[in-house]
Amino acid sequence: MSTQLHQPLVTEETAKSLGLLPEEYQKIQDILGRIPTFTELSIYSVMWSEHCSYKNSIKYLKKLPRKGKALLVEAGEENAGLVDIGDGWACAFKIESHNHPSAVEPFQGAATGVGGISRDIFTMGARPVASLNSLRFGELDNKKTQHLLKGVVKGISHYGNCFGVPTVAGEVYFDDCYQVNPLVNAMSVGIVRVGETISATSEGAGNPIYIVGASTGKDGIHGATFASEDLGEDAEDKIPSVQVGDPFTEKLLLEATLEVIKTGAVVGMQDMGAAGITCSTNEMSAKGKHGMKIWLDKVPTRQRHMQPFEILLSESQERMLIVVEKGKEALVEAVFDKWDLHCAIIGEVTEGNLVQYYMNEELVAEVPADTLVLGGGAPVYDRPFKKPAYHVQRDEYDADKVPFPKSYVEVAKNLVQNPNIASKRFIYKQYDSMVGVNNASTNRPSDAAVIRLKDSTKGLVMTVDCNSRYVHADAYKGGAIAVSEAARNIVCTGAKPVAITNCLNFGNPYDEEVYWNFVHALQGMGDACIQFETPVTGGNVSFYNQSPNRAVNPTPTIGMLGIIEDVANIMTLDFKNEGDLIYLIGSCTNDIASSEYLVHEHKIDLSPAPHFELKEEAQVQDALAKLIENKLIHSAHDLSEGGLFIAVLESAMTRNFGFDITTCSSIRKDACLFGEGQSRMVVSIAADTKDSFDNFLKVNNIPNRFLGTVKGKDILIDGENFGSISEYKDLYDTAIEKYFV
Repeated sequence: MSTQLHQPLVTEETAKSLGLLPEEYQKIQDILGRIPTFTELSIYSVMWSEHCSYKNSIKYLKKLPRKGKALLVEAGEENAGLVDIGDGWACAFKIESHNHPSAVEPFQGAATGVGGISRDIFTMGARPVASLNSLRFGELDNKKTQHLLKGVVKGISHYGNCFGVPTVAGEVYFDDCYQVNPLVNAMSVGIVRVGETISATSEGAGNPIYIVGASTGKDGIHGATFASEDLGEDAEDKIPSVQVGDPFTEKLLLEATLEVIKTGAVVGMQDMGAAGITCSTNEMSAKGKHGMKIWLDKVPTRQRHMQPFEILLSESQERMLIVVEKGKEALVEAVFDKWDLHCAIIGEVTEGNLVQYYMNEELVAEVPADTLVLGGGAPVYDRPFKKPAYHVQRDEYDADKVPFPKSYVEVAKNLVQNPNIASKRFIYKQYDSMVGVNNASTNRPSDAAVIRLKDSTKGLVMTVDCNSRYVHADAYKGGAIAVSEAARNIVCTGAKPVAITNCLNFGNPYDEEVYWNFVHALQGMGDACIQFETPVTGGNVSFYNQSPNRAVNPTPTIGMLGIIEDVANIMTLDFKNEGDLIYLIGSCTNDIASSEYLVHEHKIDLSPAPHFELKEEAQVQDALAKLIENKLIHSAHDLSEGGLFIAVLESAMTRNFGFDITTCSSIRKDACLFGEGQSRMVVSIAADTKDSFDNFLKVNNIPNRFLGTVKGKDILIDGENFGSISEYKDLYDTAIEKYFV
């Protein structure tokens, strides 16, 4: 080790203030063979934070299925997953969280979440073609929830609309467990020619290292540490840890990045997200098994007199680190000059594994790169866990003690206005879904979004899904349901599921009950991924999502990618013709557990997860795929929140059709209409194909039930008139908007 370091040394108390455990502070001393400087300790504190190192989760992440015939890189190998989609094209996609920043500064927190995940995609050389998001807030009648929702949606729409990538799909849930700690998960999807990707690596001693894009400021310092701690009453004081985004600069950076790759001068490239320069320099060095010499005084800055640790830890947005082949500097500089972006040499690649940081020719930090990164010297913990105590209360649930509704019509009208069920029009109309003109599902409503691939008949199909109430009730089953529902939405669109990315939102990992849910949710996810042959390509773990009083419900959000061979054959969810027959594919389940109906009509917050069997789910999905392939159905829509009634209603409302259906007399009527048993879809067929349709289901032993007919403009159930379709459509469309008038 060098002896040139002259910075003041630190103590165990300093380490503690930066979020490091006593044993971690000792480990740092063992690695360096001395007491670290403050700058070095700052480096270790962010790189060993949960957000960067996954130290409390990696053991179980490694157990998820990560291999598949379509995968071009495995989880963790690059900034995002990469899947072969045929015809010489690959798809890069990933989902990540920006929860804590959005809790204290919703606009910038959400905006920079979109920007960060987009950079993960185009850093690999892929052009982003679609964005999705998964959002969780507290109760909607709360003023703070309304403030957070408006800010988050405005941040997403501002960044995405200006950046020029369509927001094509998403989900929004409201529950009081998210009152203090909302969840903002952003997903980006991009395409690239196979073989034209760039790796986040560093090699070739003497090769120059550039920082490109925006200048570096003091925004986002210790943002990774902020994401790795509970939100307390001082959360508002953490606003300096929130980054500030500039989508116009990001658009320039996107075009410059894709252009510079074509010069052939780029050896490796990585975006600067969590931990900024610290993360990119050390991760690229560790991957390439080389060192770096970095001159911090050469970094373009927005503020004068920035300290070394501030430059290193800044999470200022729209920046990239690029290693360039020596002798080709002019090619790179010409591109970034064309796009009017900073392009400054701040270092060079060296032999060995040391990353050395200098400020005005003074060595301020010297660290072995491989000791800082996931899979290298970063700590790995195996936390204890125990079954949650609330399971006792859950197991006391008795459906037989739940009374029947006095008025099914009243329940139906209440449910259609439930914010977890009602139209999210107020939100999605703020997003530009058509920029790029490749969105094939804007005017063809389906259970998942579809993006056309130019010069091809194929389409990319994508969705985000998770019902956290199910996971809270039964972590294993809820985790499996999250993957299964995502696959069901893909299949309902006529596509084949290919792979997933995940964003694992949980509370404090030191809470043994929280960790129990984490472990079992991943087991459920893994088993479902094996069943549907959808390997995990990567994602994000977000712990410490909790208020001083409680953790959020475990929320393992699934982003799934599918492929449809011909976008002309997209299956939509809307009923097409009066007189078409309506069927339920799947079983009639006598189950109201964990349903929106049970929670909001009967005020029973805790019950088991709804009926679900993985083999049954796979059988039903396979049958639906064949029905679509054989053109035996006109529409398909999965059953989720609100159950059968909501699924039929949503299929009817698009074209303002009414319907006349009959419930199953062998089970509770409220279970038939509002229960959320899984592995079910509503389909419609032409009357003259009934024999072929019935025969297919019989031959393949697929449970089903004839429900009724697409008919008129009213809703008839068991002969009772529930009202007009236009009345329900108005309630459905305006339920959320009314809070913001």
